[in-house]
Amino acid sequence: MKTRTLRILLLSLVTLIVITFGAAIFLLNSYQPAPVDPNWAVAPSTTIPEGAVTVRYTGTATLVFSDGETTWMTDGWFSRPGPLEVLFGKIEPDLDAITRGLADNEVDELSAVFPMHSHYDHAMDAPEVAKRTGAMLLGSESTANIGRGWGLPEEQIRAVPDREPITLGKFTVTPIESRHFQFPNPEMAARALGDPEINAPLTPPVGAFDYRLGKAYALHVNHPKGTWLILGSAGFVEGALEPYDADVVFLGVGALGSQTDAYRETYWKESVERTHPTRVIPIHWDSLTGPIKGPFTGMVRAAALLSKGADELLPFLRAKQAANPNIEFITLPRYEPVVLF
Repeated sequence: MKTRTLRILLLSLVTLIVITFGAAIFLLNSYQPAPVDPNWAVAPSTTIPEGAVTVRYTGTATLVFSDGETTWMTDGWFSRPGPLEVLFGKIEPDLDAITRGLADNEVDELSAVFPMHSHYDHAMDAPEVAKRTGAMLLGSESTANIGRGWGLPEEQIRAVPDREPITLGKFTVTPIESRHFQFPNPEMAARALGDPEINAPLTPPVGAFDYRLGKAYALHVNHPKGTWLILGSAGFVEGALEPYDADVVFLGVGALGSQTDAYRETYWKESVERTHPTRVIPIHWDSLTGPIKGPFTGMVRAAALLSKGADELLPFLRAKQAANPNIEFITLPRYEPVVLF
């Protein structure tokens, strides 16, 4: 009787371990649906008029802008370390992924790469991108220290003053110091936003949270063809964007669903209502660990399970679209050029 009971207990334990392991594999390797409306997707531009401004989108907040004479990039992030590496290991730029990402964007030369802030999913790959393309690495002093830690020459590094316009060919890029998305979870807020500066050269491999915030920027871009605003994170400073009208807003919406209704409404007011765009392009809605090829995915299911309100983002965006029929909502294809102006 005892032997039979022991066998049953052992079988039950093995079954529990198998089920738990299988569930963990599923949660870490499958993804939520993308939290954007499929009807917003636009096709790549098959014809690009001479002098037109185009944009290409890799995912997260990596955007490539070109007018045929000058090309520059935000973030330049192509590595996709997995969730276990991010949480428990050390990470570093994936050189093969950077090679593929630049090739897929048809980029071999850049005037600048500008990380929107210094977290790993924005700034980790930027020094290598700058090294390969001859770009200036622009951003905060924390971003500069990421460049120094990677061995990027000092003449390719520039820490930018708040609201000082930067000329890149016909593009005028104005960095506006802002705030990062404010995590509702106090532990996550402390890890991701506390002690924000990288005060010495950062040499990977390092922990994901060693990529401190630095400064979070909104970028206002002026070109003879039009104006646009890039928000790499769903954070805001009240009134900061008042002087900066934009035809297009690239609206960072990462984790916005986890915030309160009041936060979302204020973010919309400060980012969109203050700048009067006719087009809104959501960015930073795809998974940080999802495939870098093929269709975009929502967040990994393990993160979605732990993130309250993950299903609130799409209803919020749809409600804003319905309430603002004068604003066109679109999402961009991966890597392919789309004529912006």
